[in-house]
Amino acid sequence: MKQMMLVVALVAISVPAYAQLGGLGGALHRAEQAKQAADELTITDEEERNIGEQVSQMLRARFGVVQDPMIHKYVTLMGTSLAKNSERPGLNWTFVVLDTDGVNAFASPGGIVHITRGALGLAKNEAELAGVIGHEIGHVVRKHTVNAIKKSKAVQMGTSAASNRVSFLNQLANRAYEMVIDNKFDRSDELDADKVGVALAQKTGYAGLGLSEFLVRLDERNKNNPDRNGLFASHPETKERIDKAKQQGTANPTVVVEARYQSNVKYEAKPVTAIAAAPDDKQKGLSSGAKPAVTQERQSAQVQASGGARGIGADRDAKGGDNPALVKTTVSAAELDTFKKGIA
Repeated sequence: MKQMMLVVALVAISVPAYAQLGGLGGALHRAEQAKQAADELTITDEEERNIGEQVSQMLRARFGVVQDPMIHKYVTLMGTSLAKNSERPGLNWTFVVLDTDGVNAFASPGGIVHITRGALGLAKNEAELAGVIGHEIGHVVRKHTVNAIKKSKAVQMGTSAASNRVSFLNQLANRAYEMVIDNKFDRSDELDADKVGVALAQKTGYAGLGLSEFLVRLDERNKNNPDRNGLFASHPETKERIDKAKQQGTANPTVVVEARYQSNVKYEAKPVTAIAAAPDDKQKGLSSGAKPAVTQERQSAQVQASGGARGIGADRDAKGGDNPALVKTTVSAAELDTFKKGIA
């Protein structure tokens, strides 16, 4: 009898608590699972940067990087001036000029902002560029990409891979690349980034109307393009965004800093019809003839991710350069101070 009682006790001990407690135990188990899933989707600043660096690597492989230290210095001075006034000034902000005629800009999580030489050519002054870069900074500081991915069903199905954190973060990076390259931000995120961009431009000393004026020119450039491709024009609410940006951009209406912009930026934007398309290997995010700097598993995933970008429009299908190497750029406090004085 004592032996039977001992066996029963051992069985009871071996059964999980939630099973012993019936309905209440089941609820506790579900709550624990929910907490575990939430913990898996908690992205640290370091992990966010890791994701952003992977996205940047794919974008640079896709479009190449302008190998001109002077233009990178100039864009970094402006970008840093804006970022220091943002909600996350302490991020390791990095600004990259992509080597393509396509008019576009991309924000990677963790503080890596990319702008194309085509977009630099379309802008006419520093106020306009400040609005564009400020918009991309807005996506970063509000964590639009990371938050959208965390909400997506595809990522939640992938949380089972969180036991291997590296593999899980690689999945997130591929989802982030897909979202950034295809401009999959929803309407509220775009409006929020616009608001941040205008506010940062004004706080830094620029005319707040710069973003809306750039958007007007971009909209005009794409008026005959049924795909409405490009930096912002893929959204049907472009007019609404222009109107809102105009309403927000009332301070410092005359501070545009055109002369310094024209002396530093020598690019000219090409019409949509004159944009050369990239070969297939570049549209897959791989340098032509080069070995991908990612695993075979990651390569397959990024090809599937970037596949959605093909056929969308000339700017996102635009031919890019062959050199994906970053141009190392640093700015001193004195250089930044001198740049800021030049705004006034």
